[in-house]
Amino acid sequence: MNAIQNRTLGHSGIAVSALGFGCWAIGGEWQDKDGNPLGWGAVDDEESVAAIRRALDLGITFFDTADVYGTGHSERVLGRALQGRRDDVVIATKWGNTFDETTRTHTGPNASTAYARRALTASLRRLGTDHIDLYQLHLGEATLDEAAELRDVCEEFVGEGLIRAYAWSTDDPERAAFFAEGEHCAAVQHACNVLQDAPEMFALCAERGLASVNRSPLAMGLLTGKYAPGGRGTAGDIRTVPPTWLQWFGAGGVPSPEWAARVEAVRDVLTGEGRTLAQGALAWLWARSPHTVPIPGFRSVAQAEENAGALAHGPLRAGQLTEIDALLVA
Repeated sequence: MNAIQNRTLGHSGIAVSALGFGCWAIGGEWQDKDGNPLGWGAVDDEESVAAIRRALDLGITFFDTADVYGTGHSERVLGRALQGRRDDVVIATKWGNTFDETTRTHTGPNASTAYARRALTASLRRLGTDHIDLYQLHLGEATLDEAAELRDVCEEFVGEGLIRAYAWSTDDPERAAFFAEGEHCAAVQHACNVLQDAPEMFALCAERGLASVNRSPLAMGLLTGKYAPGGRGTAGDIRTVPPTWLQWFGAGGVPSPEWAARVEAVRDVLTGEGRTLAQGALAWLWARSPHTVPIPGFRSVAQAEENAGALAHGPLRAGQLTEIDALLVA
């Protein structure tokens, strides 16, 4: 086993730990306009702060959030946890979604350049910093015309010293490639895990020298081993009322039998060599591409310690990747 080394965000020169931490879950409960949950359930802010600081002690330097997570709450908690440690970390956040903080409700998209500037100003304030290291467009289906204007405004933000680099959070390689034409575009954030590969996106990252920031690296918790068949989620958890894109869970937070069976098929390979299931899933991503930076979520010190523990094990071996491919095709 070889400990995984740091990664660089594209051509930006920004070095990050090979594992980042995603801060969606620590935003707490929030909802869409119909009252459906968009968070991961109730959180303990003190535990969240402790988990972030523990992650720092364990070598995690990359933290990914969004202004809409908890309608501003995730950014505030992250900013609080990083007080006095700003120079030790790389902060990524996202914009494009409007929200009402008083009702903790997502109110819709806004792809205007004027809103991008307002959103950036607000994120800087909530995070307690004077710059964002990686600023990411959070509208995966924005048009290329909208993206062209937003890419230009991101270049303005770089020139003003408000951000260091930018990216698009999208699962469409064409959109990612379009944004990557910008001088300071350093990454693409996209869904990927051992159950759901993204070969076109990895090819694009290799071709353009982009970092591949991997959301859902643990399939929204399915790859942690905590969800047994028939297990149910909790109130306020998006997995209990899953939107159409969340395919790993059914109503009530019950894991999809098809996807649960796939987890069982690869469990032994992923948990070999002393890894937990989650650590094996992260190791698969590191082995899949030299550009990957998975960003699993967390809500406790214990989860932070387990995820960070994957770094010491390093990537899976090539033979293990081949074995997993065969098992998932079978």
